[in-house]
Amino acid sequence: MSELETELRGAVRGDVGFGVTDRALVTMDASNYRRVPRGVVAPVDADDVAAALAVCREHGVPVVARGGGTSIAGQATGTGVVLDFTRHMNRLLSLDPVTRTAVVQPGLVLDRLQEAAAPHGLRFGPDPSTHSRCTLGGMIGNNSCGSHSVAWGTTADSVRELDVVTARGRRLRLGQDWAGAPDGLRALVDGELSRLRTGFPELPRRISGYALDALLPERGADVARSFCGSEGTLGVLTEAVVGLVEAPRARALAVLGYTDESAAAEAAAGLLPLGPLTVEGMSADLVPSTAALPKGAAWLFVETGGESAGEARARAEAIVRAADVVDALVVTDPAGQRVLWRIREDASGTATRMPDGSEAWPGWEDCAVPPARLGAYLRDFRALLTAHGLRGTPYGHFGDGCIHVRIDFDLLTEAGVARFRRFSEELAELVVAHGGSLSGEHGDGQARAELLPRMYGQEMVGLFERAKGVWDPDDLLNPGMLVRPAPLDADLRFSVLPREPVDVAFGYPSDGGDFSAAVRRCVGVAKCRTTSVSGSSVMCPSFRATGEEEHSTRGRARLLHEMLAGEVVTDGWRSAEVRDALDLCLSCKGCRSDCPVEVDMATYKAEFLHHHYAGRRRPAAHHSMGRLPVWLRAVSRTRTAWLVNALSGVRPFAWAAKRLGGIAAERDIPRVARQPFSRWWERRRGEAAPGSGDLVILWPDTFTEHLSPSVGQAAVRVLEAAGLRVGLPPTMRLVKPPVGDGRTVAMDPLSVLRGRGRVCCGLTYVSTGQLDRARTVMRRTLDLMEPVLETDAPVVVLEPSCAAALRTDVPELLHDDPRAARLAAKVLTFAETLERHAPDWTPPHLDRPVAGQTHCHQHAVLGDTADRRLREAAGLAGELSGGCCGLAGNFGFEKGHYDVSTACAEDQLLPSVRDAPDGTVVLADGFSCRTQLEQLAGVRGSHLAEVLAAGLEGAGDDEPERA
Repeated sequence: MSELETELRGAVRGDVGFGVTDRALVTMDASNYRRVPRGVVAPVDADDVAAALAVCREHGVPVVARGGGTSIAGQATGTGVVLDFTRHMNRLLSLDPVTRTAVVQPGLVLDRLQEAAAPHGLRFGPDPSTHSRCTLGGMIGNNSCGSHSVAWGTTADSVRELDVVTARGRRLRLGQDWAGAPDGLRALVDGELSRLRTGFPELPRRISGYALDALLPERGADVARSFCGSEGTLGVLTEAVVGLVEAPRARALAVLGYTDESAAAEAAAGLLPLGPLTVEGMSADLVPSTAALPKGAAWLFVETGGESAGEARARAEAIVRAADVVDALVVTDPAGQRVLWRIREDASGTATRMPDGSEAWPGWEDCAVPPARLGAYLRDFRALLTAHGLRGTPYGHFGDGCIHVRIDFDLLTEAGVARFRRFSEELAELVVAHGGSLSGEHGDGQARAELLPRMYGQEMVGLFERAKGVWDPDDLLNPGMLVRPAPLDADLRFSVLPREPVDVAFGYPSDGGDFSAAVRRCVGVAKCRTTSVSGSSVMCPSFRATGEEEHSTRGRARLLHEMLAGEVVTDGWRSAEVRDALDLCLSCKGCRSDCPVEVDMATYKAEFLHHHYAGRRRPAAHHSMGRLPVWLRAVSRTRTAWLVNALSGVRPFAWAAKRLGGIAAERDIPRVARQPFSRWWERRRGEAAPGSGDLVILWPDTFTEHLSPSVGQAAVRVLEAAGLRVGLPPTMRLVKPPVGDGRTVAMDPLSVLRGRGRVCCGLTYVSTGQLDRARTVMRRTLDLMEPVLETDAPVVVLEPSCAAALRTDVPELLHDDPRAARLAAKVLTFAETLERHAPDWTPPHLDRPVAGQTHCHQHAVLGDTADRRLREAAGLAGELSGGCCGLAGNFGFEKGHYDVSTACAEDQLLPSVRDAPDGTVVLADGFSCRTQLEQLAGVRGSHLAEVLAAGLEGAGDDEPERA
């Protein structure tokens, strides 16, 4: 233990972390930069902050204050001690609806303040797209803005008073009329009044540099306002009094379509006199699907407010009439508005990929010009991109003249980094020529501080340095930011990654087969750090359960990045720190769909476990649950299900089995079906006349086959009722491909020599990182499925996790086998099968409410649109919740995971079921979801196929319903 760490532990009551994981998690923010800190301190109060600063000052170690870590210019990283305010100093201390003020700690997440203010009809004005995870301290440090700044301004406009600890330990209460000003600041300003009155451009989004003009006497000598945007370089914020604004009772959203982004930009300024709440712009390049948007190639999102929905709509329609548009849409429904706003908010992540999938990066993320000049500036900006052979798609706060853009810089090669510098220098000149600010929202940080003399001139930048010296004479706080800056092309986070592709098992088709590129996907926008689920989203259940960065998608990606870098995490694939961070990943795949850049942590986890345990002893759970298909087939062949069930009900036997198998003691062992689904299938051959419709191949997954055969039986009844012919996959490898009528298979007598087996998606092997075994199982499956691949028959998969594995894991693991992609293309869910192959079939009308949860793999990989339509057609009303059930295959059964597993279930699933009225059908298509419901809530969940089958039979008392 170093002397610094020892003294910090003795001085601070909060957390002090100098370990590998502590440091690795904060080497980066959401920028292009990376710095390795010496340690992390999570203070509990202002006394802790002062104590930590005193120790660091004595040792000459710099200090960086950090909130949500979503800064895009590099100002939330440092080489000394990082102060993490999100763990303890994250509370709303008070809220006064009469004075419309709130007292907050710096680590409070913005959404928590908004939730507390909403019942009073109030809100905090600024709202960055990262509102669900950014902190008030970070917003004050960067002077953040957000989409509503045309109505409510920047964070500085909402700050009333600030409590600050200086680097030398002084505690100041900053406010107007020089309140809290450090010694020498007033004298500095009084000597430079002329320069301060003429040296700052007048525009709504001027964030660059220090706001020294706020100290002018005619502006109230507001020390708190001048502190905003100082990026942690002047003092450490410990508490803030902020103002709130009255929220409109009703809102409407006008989406205006234009031919291109320049046309949208030129129209934006003309809408400001109509008093909109937002004027946001984006183009088609950033929209996965334009189906929900009016015609056009670029759009303005213009929000209006009013005392009533009618008043808000009238204002939105007035906006439409005043705008020269290709097409327009006015939405007053709150849910519809949320869908549209999500498109805009996700742009910060989707912009990190060009339309062809190549990478794009921040760096010139948020320049701002006078709104009236935005159209001309964008044309010049596009021309500059073209001149440098670069691409980028601007979007953002068009009403304030502020655009965001990710550019496809090559930050991996010397030549690419040199071009990055040249472009940055020329763009700075262009912004200044248009009367703009190098930063319009995210601060200067390392990305732009070097170029501030081009905007302000050397004398003003010299004045900034003198102001920094007044506040922080020892240059202890966030050195290298704003004044005496580090070069904009130094400390790039990509420089430490391996230049040659890493030898991996998965194909990573979206990343050119490069695991480093896959890990680089995480740019740090931290959507995975949200503490509440919106709509049907899933990501990231383990973070919501623990609140620890280590157990977020971003945290795991950071550790993988450092593993590849080899500087902080030095053990490579053998790293215990990476293993422990991935241990609580549920492999729910939620990040694959909910992360704006589609980080796929479930795949990364499987890859890591494959390498980590190569040639080493694996945990018992990998053998007991990873090889579950083997054990269950053995039980089936020996017909000993009755014995297994009997023994699992005897406490000593169950205890021993769970202990040997690495299974959580709190779990009950699921009962094995005495008659597997395929045996039931064989016995009913010939009972039902084959239909005349399409042939479909029903996949007998391990869970349906051995644990829930009733699901398979119900699916057969429904599919046949819909007129379809149902077959099962072959169990022998055939020489020739005929599939017959789906009940019998014509075989060559020699085929018996080609091997027997059962199809399997390999899911349990993948989730435990047994990828060599998974590939063997998958290849055997492809051998068996060759006859099916030669037909038009779809493959119907009832278990969502198995369907997701067939669609994604199989082709990505067997990327060298074209049959894998052909099989993946055939996979349909139960609802998709009925919709596509029995479109004229009408399901039984059940007229029942439903509750439950969309399976996380279905949400992330398969989609549930067909299921929603099928439920609606069957009269099953209601929405299923988001999140993850928490059992997640083997995860919730593994020893040490029970508490997190139950916490995930309590997040969404269990409350939705408890709150459901009597008679509600509890839907749970996944075996894990049904098991979790049964074991934690005593509720019987049903697959949609079971519900429809019961409706077909009219079995009133037998219909699945809420327990």
